[in-house]
Amino acid sequence: MHWFRTRDSYSSRINQLMFKNVTVIGSGLMGSAIAAHLTNAGCHVNLLDIVTDKSENRNFLADEAVRKLAKIKPSPITLNSNLKRITTGNIEDNLDIINSSEWVIEAVLEDLAIKRELYKKIETKMKDNLIVSSNTSTIPIKQLTEGMSAKFKNNFLITHFFNPPRYLKLLEVVTSNDTNQDIKKNIINFCDIHLGKSVIETKDTPGFIGNRIGIFWIERAAVEALNANLSVEEADAIIMNIFNVPKTGVFGLIDIVGLDLMPAVVDTLLKNIPKTDLYHSVHQKPELFDYML
Repeated sequence: MHWFRTRDSYSSRINQLMFKNVTVIGSGLMGSAIAAHLTNAGCHVNLLDIVTDKSENRNFLADEAVRKLAKIKPSPITLNSNLKRITTGNIEDNLDIINSSEWVIEAVLEDLAIKRELYKKIETKMKDNLIVSSNTSTIPIKQLTEGMSAKFKNNFLITHFFNPPRYLKLLEVVTSNDTNQDIKKNIINFCDIHLGKSVIETKDTPGFIGNRIGIFWIERAAVEALNANLSVEEADAIIMNIFNVPKTGVFGLIDIVGLDLMPAVVDTLLKNIPKTDLYHSVHQKPELFDYML
C-alpha cells in the first residue's frame, strides 16, 4: 500500500507541474517545432504570428506552419492527431488569448527591437501569474527586459530550445536576479519530466553555452571546408566520422538551424561580446552563405 500511495503522490505532483495551455508566438522553424513538441506532452498550444499582406487569411503564417509540420521528416510530432491541439492566430487579433495560457514562449526573429516591441504588447495584456520566456539563442536577458515592468521581469526567463526540439535534449535556461525562483523551478521540472529535456542553467552571457561554442565551430568548419575545395558531402562525411558529431555534419546542421537565421545569430553575438574577444579576429562568414541567401 505504501508503494501505491507513493506512486499516487508522484502522479499528483506531475499533474500539478503540467502546463495545460501554452502560447507560442512566432511560427517559424523553431516556434512551430516547439509548439509541436508541446502537443506531444499533451498541451494545448496557441500558435500566433504576425499578419502578412501575402494572403487574405490573417492567420496565414501560423496555418502554413501547422500544415508543414505534418510533412517534416523526421516528424516533430508523435501522432498526427496531436496537431489538433494547436489553435492558430495572429498577434493583432488574438493576443488576448495569452491569458488562457500558463506560459508564453516567444520565438520571433533574433532581433532585439522586434522582441522588445512584442514584450510591450504582452505586458499590457498579461495576467499577474503568466510566465513569459524567450527562445533567443544569443541575446542576454538583461537586454531583453530593459525598460520592462517589475511584474514582467519577475515572470520572465530564457528557455533556449535546440532544433529539432523533439530530438535534441538540451535546453538552456537563463534567469535574472528579478526572475521568480518558483517560476524557474516549475519550468525546469516541466521541461525535464514532460518534454524530456536535459536542462542546463547558464549565465547571462552572449550566446550562452551552446551558441557561444557552436556558432564558432559551424562557421570555422564551413570556411575551412570551402577553402579546401571540399564538396558538401565530403565535408559532412569528414566531420561525422572524425569528430563523431551527428549525421547531419556541418552543412546539414546549417540547414537545420536555418541558413537565413545564421547571419542574425552571428551578428548578435558579435555585437554583444567584448571587442577583445578572439572571435572578432577569426570571424569569417563564408561567401557561399550570401550567395545562397
